Amino acid sequence: MKIEILAIGKTQSKYLAEGIEGYCNRIGHYLPFELTVLPDIKTTRTLSEAVQKQKEGQLMLAAMQPSDFVVLLDERGREYTSREFAGFIEKKMASGLKRLLLVIGGPYGFSEEVYARADGKISLSRMTFSHEMVRLFITEQIYRAMTILRGEPYHHD
Repeated sequence: MKIEILAIGKTQSKYLAEGIEGYCNRIGHYLPFELTVLPDIKTTRTLSEAVQKQKEGQLMLAAMQPSDFVVLLDERGREYTSREFAGFIEKKMASGLKRLLLVIGGPYGFSEEVYARADGKISLSRMTFSHEMVRLFITEQIYRAMTILRGEPYHHD
């Protein structure tokens, strides 16, 4: 199974970009992994929140394949402990799934069409984080999940 993160816009903060890249490289030792960054919508100042979400949603939907299991990183999603998240990934791996797609929305979240396409939602916290920080947190949690599944000494209960 391949895990792919789909996100809108580049990571601007150098320190976060370095952390994200570090975890992406580590994950690649365990399974196929990719971070796909879709371009920011230009001229957002003249767009309403709804129009921006719809335009970003069109980009996201175009990047999805019918066979993908799509999980939105959303504040209203299910919260997992690190061990529970590892179990979630393990179940998806055992199911024969080709690609698990974890989607990070833009500043206003997701369009209704993206919500309709999603197979699930995960929340990293009830707090709100910048999309750049979410990338760092989810890549670290994927790496942590892989070490848990392998019984490696990274995670401590």
